[in-house]
Formats: sequence, C-alpha cells, structure tokens
Amino acid sequence: MIIYQANKLSFKADIETGNIEEIILHFFEQRLNRSTSKSEVQSWRDSLLHMNMVLSDSTIPDDCGVAIEYQIPMTSKRIDVILTGQSENHQDLVVLVELKRWETAELTQKDGIVKTRFSGGIAETSHPSYQAWSYASLLKSFNETVYAENIPLHPCAFLHNYKKDEVITHAFYQTYIDKAPVFLKTDLTQLRAFIKSFIRYGDTANLLHRIEESQIKPSKNLADSLASMMKGKPEFILIDEQKLVYETALSLARVARSRTKQVLIVKGGPGTGKSVIAINLLVSLIQERFSALYTSKNSAPRKVYESKLTGTLRASEISNLFLGSGSFTDKKANSLNVLIVDEAHRLNEKSGLFSNLGENQVKEIINTAECSIFFLDENQRIHLKDIGSEEEIARWASAANAQVTTLELSSQFRCSGSDGYLAWLDQVLQIRETANDSISDLGYDFRIFDNPNELRQAIELQNHYSNKARMVAGYCWEWDSKKNPQAYDVILPEFDFKMRWNLTTDGSLWIIAPNSVNEIGCIHTCQGLEVDYIGVIVGEDLGIDEQGHLYAKPEKRAKSDASIKGYKKLLKEDPDNQQLVEEIIKNTYRTLMTRGIRGCYVYFVDKRVEAYFKSHLI
Repeated sequence: MIIYQANKLSFKADIETGNIEEIILHFFEQRLNRSTSKSEVQSWRDSLLHMNMVLSDSTIPDDCGVAIEYQIPMTSKRIDVILTGQSENHQDLVVLVELKRWETAELTQKDGIVKTRFSGGIAETSHPSYQAWSYASLLKSFNETVYAENIPLHPCAFLHNYKKDEVITHAFYQTYIDKAPVFLKTDLTQLRAFIKSFIRYGDTANLLHRIEESQIKPSKNLADSLASMMKGKPEFILIDEQKLVYETALSLARVARSRTKQVLIVKGGPGTGKSVIAINLLVSLIQERFSALYTSKNSAPRKVYESKLTGTLRASEISNLFLGSGSFTDKKANSLNVLIVDEAHRLNEKSGLFSNLGENQVKEIINTAECSIFFLDENQRIHLKDIGSEEEIARWASAANAQVTTLELSSQFRCSGSDGYLAWLDQVLQIRETANDSISDLGYDFRIFDNPNELRQAIELQNHYSNKARMVAGYCWEWDSKKNPQAYDVILPEFDFKMRWNLTTDGSLWIIAPNSVNEIGCIHTCQGLEVDYIGVIVGEDLGIDEQGHLYAKPEKRAKSDASIKGYKKLLKEDPDNQQLVEEIIKNTYRTLMTRGIRGCYVYFVDKRVEAYFKSHLI
C-alpha cells in the first residue's frame, strides 16, 4: 500500500506548496484510517525537503515515479521513499531510500546493530544500511510483480543531518553498507549520482502502479522452511526489532558461557516473529557449538517441526532438539548453554501427566541453562494452570542471581501485517482499550458468517489453493468421536451442521495433515502455528449482557475441557476469580482469531454476540 504517489514533477510542486507534510498526512489518514504522531509528521517535512534537493537535477527524469511511505505487503513496515524508472537499457527498476534524521550513533559489538538517540533516550537499533537492505528483501519476498518480473531493487540510506564520523561507516558494518550504501549530510551529490546511475528514463511502464496493484506473493511458512534452515540456509530476513532480539540473544548466550547467568524476556503479540527468531537462534547457536534446545509447553509446534525435519536429521537428533517444558525437573544446574522457550506464557508450575513432578517450570528452566530465552505473550495464556508471565520469570531469575534483559517485538507479520486488526480484536473482545473501534480499511480479510455451513465452504475454497486453511472452535463440545469414530462432535442441528474434532491419529500434527480441513481443531492443536485462512466457531462460552459487556460463560465449556478445570472452586473461594476465567476464555478466542495470515472467518453460536461484533465492522 502506497500512502503518497506522484511523479518527480508533481512531488516537487507539492514540496513548493510548503505543506508537503499535511498532504501526506491527508493520504495517510485516508489510506490507513488512523492518524500518526506529530514527530512522524515533522519527519516528513524535514526529510522530504532534503530528498527534493537530491532530486533537483535535470538529468533525473521528471516522470520518474515517487512513492512516500510504502507499506510492505503482509507486514506493518513502511519504506520511506521508492523511486521508479528505467535503466539505460530501458529495464524497469526501483531505488529505495530510508531516511533518517539521526545526528550521532555509537558502535556496538552486535552484527548490524548501532546505538542512537531516540525521544526516549539512547537505544540499540538496526544500522540504516541493514534496515534498507532488509526492507528491499521483504519487498521482493511479498510483492509478486517485483518477484516474478525480477525487478532490480537498489536500496540505500540517507542520513541528512549526520556529519561524517568513524561510526556509521565503520568497517564492522561494511557487509550491509555494500548492500545498501549510506549517504550522510555532505553526501547529497553522491546520493544524486547513485540515483542517476540507475534511473535514466522515467516510469513510462507504470512500474509504481504495478507494484501498488500487485498480487501478494505466497508467504513462507516457518514449518515448511525448517529443514533448509537447519542446513544453514537463511529463509527469513530478520528486520528491525527482530534483528535486535536475535543479536542480543546471541550476545547474552556468549556472555553467559563465561560469566553471569542470563535471562532474556522477549514480549510480542501474535505474528511478531517470536517463533521465527526462536528457530533462527536454535540453528545459529548449534552452528556456534552451543548446547541449545527448543522447548514449549504446547506439543503442537514441536511435533510439526519434528515432522518437517524427518529425513533431514536422525530421529534421536530431532527429539533431542525439541523438548517439552516439563523435561527439566531433574536436570543439573547450568547443564545446558541455552534454552529457548517458545510460548512461555503456557508454562506451568508442576510437570508430568498428573502435575505431580517438579516445583516450577520457570525456575527449572532458568536453573538448567546458563542462558534462557523466554518468548512471551501474556494475552495468550489460555489455561488456569498457565503461569508464564514477565513477573514470574523475573522473580525466578532474581532468585538465581541472573541478569535480566527485556525486549519487545511490535511489528506484525501475520493478519496481513495489520497492527490495526490486533488492536481492533483486543478492543472488541474487551481485553484492553484501544482506539481501534472499527475494522474497515485494515486490509485483512475478516468476515462474519450467519451460517456455519457457509463458513465451512469458504474455508474449503481457500484450502483448495494451498492446503493452508483450517477450521477451529472454542472447546464447547465434547469429544465423542474419540471413542466412537462414527460420532460427530461439533453439532449445530438448526443448520444441519456437524463436524468432528481433529483425529486422534493426527494428534498434534492436525494442522498439517492433508485432509484435516474436514475436521475442527482446537486451541491446543493450533497455538503457536499459523495458516493462510482460519475459520473460527465461537461457542456459547462467550456471552454479552444488556450493557454490551462481553463475559465468560465457563459452564458452556465441555466438561472434559481441562483448561478451566476447577473454576467452580476458584469462584467459590473468591468471586473476583471470575476475571481470571474471563481472561482465559477471551484469550482463547484472541489466539484462535489470530492464526490466519491472510484472513479470519467467524461464525457465532450466540447471535447477540454476533450482532455485537457486526456493529464493530463498520
């Protein structure tokens, strides 16, 4: 999505109005259905005036394309400036420019990472050349026109307030500077020459329009890419805070080997790349000869990853890389270099089938590893026994005299890269107050169906293209087909709708089983995983009162559902525990509704809840 687009001549005219920032803000609000910060508006004015000076050369064609704030498909990231035109040989091409108002930077020992001053103080961030190169890589990964036509991309960074020093162009960053040159305050002529060396003719073939209207290239799936990643092939380019988390984790692992025990807490919502970073770390740490393991409470991601590695590694090697979170009750202190904990919000106090082993999984993980890395989203706690929280991890880290580092992932790579969809979902589920009261123009395929059969047909249609669409539901129906394969579980008689819960034989591999679109999965078989399209049946465990307050109805859950087992006793002991039960049920639907990369289709059993959700679609 392009916020502002013009040719060079029109861009120059808009600059000369003295109001370029307001022009872009108008398009920003129109396209994204929201406003932005004063600092970003000011940055448009400051940086684009400098960009106009660079383009003020008669040999740069007046009809070359100029795009400001291009949102990369399937992400929430935006490229500052895209210039389109043709080469000497009349080949379509793109020059990408990342604009920075930085004045200083500090060297770090982390690959592709610098320190600079932000409004909140000095902080680490990716080097501008790394950012420009990684954004270009993302554009090629997701834009079908750029990929299919093999459009050359030439990224660079322009730090128009930065005086030359020995930091930003240090040899430590040369790998990325070679991929995306960095131009400083006194380099206006050099940047102009860089652009002129590529763009010799205007955008006569409407490349900018073709990029904007392009189909989205099918995205890579982590599970499908795992085998080649384990062989050392880079499948995912980490960007911005993902890169910072990755490099920080590697740095802490090295420190912990020789000095203080380290604990890294990484907070991030659905689709922020937690699992991608976790697997990248596992691969890199093993290559550096660390003893490193991946662990999670939920078996579904582990089983899917193990399945995808079959034939690549020996079965014993695979099973030793991916362990359940209850595997560390009797491990010696510091017997592993690194433990990578995915879905850390799902950690329990006790381990074992009967919850009678160990003391506390958080404590045991920190005790076992010199460096433990926890990937956390507290709004995905979906079981009364889930204890994984920032506070709990920090408490046990302190008890172990470990140094704690906390980082946050904010960029969205699922739900069509729509941060707005997640904010809307939190608002409408009444999990937290946000400004997103409507879902219109968010670019995510969210639909509500009045009939569950129509929902199923829509998911089957999407599944026809890629086998990456699945049905899930809240756990409001008993699993009768587990004992009687002829029985149906999720039954809505008024629609003659009936489906079975996922097959016992598929188990945790349900989401990748070839014909599993014919079954319904639950939270335990999809949490930590993703598909292109998810169909969600919201059961009667979510209700709404006359005042429009969504509330939990735990009595509508299946009696066999262990996630809220013992809730009656909890409520009897303290009625305020109703909030905890409500949290579990709302978090469950939040998690289910964020499994879809491209779309989420929903059917509500409770028609009053359906009406409430529909009122927020406008």
